[in-house]
Amino acid sequence: MGQVFFYHLTRSPLETTLPMLLSKSLQAGWHVVVRGRDADRLTWLDQKLWTGSEEAFLPHGIAEGAHDALQPILLTTGEEMPNGAQCLMSVDGAGVAIEECARLERVCVIFDGNDATALDHARGQWKALTQAGAVAQYWSEAGGRWEKKAESGA
Repeated sequence: MGQVFFYHLTRSPLETTLPMLLSKSLQAGWHVVVRGRDADRLTWLDQKLWTGSEEAFLPHGIAEGAHDALQPILLTTGEEMPNGAQCLMSVDGAGVAIEECARLERVCVIFDGNDATALDHARGQWKALTQAGAVAQYWSEAGGRWEKKAESGA
Protein backbone atom coordinates (compact mmCIF):
# COMPACT_ATOMS: atom_id res chain seq x y z
CA MET A 1 0.00 0.00 0.00
CA GLY A 2 1.27 3.44 -0.89
CA GLN A 3 1.24 6.45 1.37
CA VAL A 4 -1.19 9.34 1.55
CA PHE A 5 0.35 12.75 2.16
CA PHE A 6 -1.94 15.58 3.22
CA TYR A 7 -0.59 19.05 2.37
CA HIS A 8 -2.17 21.85 4.40
CA LEU A 9 -1.61 25.07 2.45
CA THR A 10 -1.50 28.19 4.60
CA ARG A 11 1.24 30.32 3.03
CA SER A 12 1.69 29.16 -0.55
CA PRO A 13 -1.18 28.90 -3.02
CA LEU A 14 -1.96 25.74 -4.96
CA GLU A 15 -0.37 27.11 -8.14
CA THR A 16 2.96 27.39 -6.29
CA THR A 17 2.87 24.13 -4.32
CA LEU A 18 1.49 21.87 -7.04
CA PRO A 19 4.40 22.38 -9.50
CA MET A 20 6.90 21.60 -6.73
CA LEU A 21 5.11 18.34 -5.89
CA LEU A 22 4.69 17.43 -9.56
CA SER A 23 8.38 17.99 -10.19
CA LYS A 24 9.33 15.71 -7.30
CA SER A 25 6.93 13.04 -8.59
CA LEU A 26 8.44 13.15 -12.08
CA GLN A 27 11.93 12.92 -10.53
CA ALA A 28 10.75 9.73 -8.79
CA GLY A 29 9.81 8.37 -12.22
CA TRP A 30 6.07 8.48 -11.62
CA HIS A 31 3.25 9.42 -13.94
CA VAL A 32 0.71 11.60 -12.12
CA VAL A 33 -3.01 12.27 -12.26
CA VAL A 34 -4.12 15.61 -10.83
CA ARG A 35 -7.79 15.18 -9.93
CA GLY A 36 -10.00 18.18 -9.36
CA ARG A 37 -13.73 18.74 -9.10
CA ASP A 38 -14.17 21.56 -11.58
CA ALA A 39 -13.09 21.53 -15.25
CA ASP A 40 -12.70 25.33 -15.34
CA ARG A 41 -10.37 25.22 -12.34
CA LEU A 42 -8.27 22.54 -14.05
CA THR A 43 -8.08 24.70 -17.18
CA TRP A 44 -6.81 27.52 -14.94
CA LEU A 45 -4.21 25.15 -13.40
CA ASP A 46 -3.21 24.02 -16.88
CA GLN A 47 -2.47 27.63 -17.81
CA LYS A 48 -0.45 28.14 -14.61
CA LEU A 49 1.63 25.05 -15.37
CA TRP A 50 2.44 26.39 -18.85
CA THR A 51 3.67 29.74 -17.52
CA GLY A 52 6.65 28.38 -15.56
CA SER A 53 10.25 28.76 -16.67
CA GLU A 54 11.61 26.59 -19.45
CA GLU A 55 13.90 24.81 -16.97
CA ALA A 56 10.92 23.97 -14.74
CA PHE A 57 8.68 22.78 -17.60
CA LEU A 58 6.19 20.11 -16.51
CA PRO A 59 4.87 18.05 -19.44
CA HIS A 60 1.13 17.68 -18.98
CA GLY A 61 -2.28 17.66 -20.57
CA ILE A 62 -5.96 17.86 -19.77
CA ALA A 63 -7.95 14.59 -19.91
CA GLU A 64 -9.97 13.60 -22.94
CA GLY A 65 -7.20 14.66 -25.29
CA ALA A 66 -5.79 12.53 -28.07
CA HIS A 67 -2.73 11.47 -26.08
CA ASP A 68 -3.96 10.93 -22.49
CA ALA A 69 -2.09 7.63 -22.16
CA LEU A 70 1.22 9.35 -22.99
CA GLN A 71 0.90 12.28 -20.57
CA PRO A 72 3.36 12.23 -17.65
CA ILE A 73 0.90 14.53 -15.83
CA LEU A 74 -2.81 14.38 -16.60
CA LEU A 75 -5.34 16.85 -15.20
CA THR A 76 -8.84 15.41 -14.87
CA THR A 77 -12.15 15.52 -13.02
CA GLY A 78 -12.61 11.78 -13.62
CA GLU A 79 -11.54 8.68 -11.77
CA GLU A 80 -9.73 7.10 -14.71
CA MET A 81 -5.94 7.01 -14.91
CA PRO A 82 -5.24 6.33 -18.59
CA ASN A 83 -1.60 7.42 -18.22
CA GLY A 84 -0.81 4.54 -15.84
CA ALA A 85 -0.29 6.94 -12.93
CA GLN A 86 1.65 5.87 -9.88
CA CYS A 87 0.68 9.08 -8.05
CA LEU A 88 -2.66 10.81 -7.58
CA MET A 89 -2.86 14.44 -6.50
CA SER A 90 -6.29 15.44 -5.24
CA VAL A 91 -7.01 19.18 -5.32
CA ASP A 92 -10.04 21.26 -4.36
CA GLY A 93 -11.66 18.42 -2.40
CA ALA A 94 -11.62 15.79 -5.15
CA GLY A 95 -12.36 12.30 -3.91
CA VAL A 96 -9.82 9.61 -3.12
CA ALA A 97 -10.77 5.95 -2.69
CA ILE A 98 -8.97 3.61 -0.30
CA GLU A 99 -8.44 1.25 -3.26
CA GLU A 100 -6.41 3.97 -4.97
CA CYS A 101 -4.25 4.34 -1.86
CA ALA A 102 -3.62 0.60 -1.94
CA ARG A 103 -2.48 0.40 -5.55
CA LEU A 104 -0.62 3.70 -6.04
CA GLU A 105 2.84 4.64 -4.81
CA ARG A 106 1.60 7.97 -3.45
CA VAL A 107 -1.61 9.91 -3.02
CA CYS A 108 -1.40 13.62 -2.21
CA VAL A 109 -4.37 15.51 -0.82
CA ILE A 110 -3.66 19.22 -1.23
CA PHE A 111 -6.03 21.61 0.51
CA ASP A 112 -6.36 25.29 1.37
CA GLY A 113 -6.07 25.60 5.13
CA ASN A 114 -7.46 29.14 4.98
CA ASP A 115 -10.80 27.79 3.73
CA ALA A 116 -12.86 26.29 6.59
CA THR A 117 -14.88 24.08 4.23
CA ALA A 118 -11.73 22.70 2.57
CA LEU A 119 -10.15 22.10 5.98
CA ASP A 120 -13.21 20.19 7.24
CA HIS A 121 -13.33 18.14 4.06
CA ALA A 122 -9.63 17.21 4.36
CA ARG A 123 -10.16 16.19 7.99
CA GLY A 124 -12.97 13.92 6.86
CA GLN A 125 -10.73 12.41 4.18
CA TRP A 126 -7.94 11.84 6.73
CA LYS A 127 -10.35 10.08 9.08
CA ALA A 128 -11.96 7.92 6.39
CA LEU A 129 -8.69 6.86 4.76
CA THR A 130 -6.75 6.18 7.95
CA GLN A 131 -9.66 4.24 9.48
CA ALA A 132 -9.69 2.14 6.30
CA GLY A 133 -6.00 1.33 6.85
CA ALA A 134 -4.15 3.91 4.75
CA VAL A 135 -0.70 4.97 5.91
CA ALA A 136 -0.86 8.76 6.06
CA GLN A 137 1.26 11.80 6.83
CA TYR A 138 0.05 15.31 7.50
CA TRP A 139 2.33 18.16 6.35
CA SER A 140 1.89 21.84 7.20
CA GLU A 141 3.72 24.94 6.05
CA ALA A 142 2.33 27.12 8.85
CA GLY A 143 5.79 27.58 10.38
CA GLY A 144 7.25 28.92 7.14
CA ARG A 145 8.61 25.62 5.83
CA TRP A 146 7.06 22.20 5.30
CA GLU A 147 6.96 20.14 8.49
CA LYS A 148 5.43 16.73 9.19
CA LYS A 149 2.86 17.28 11.94
CA ALA A 150 1.19 13.88 12.17
CA GLU A 151 1.46 10.31 10.98
CA SER A 152 -0.97 7.42 11.04
CA GLY A 153 -0.50 3.74 10.34
CA ALA A 154 3.28 3.87 10.02
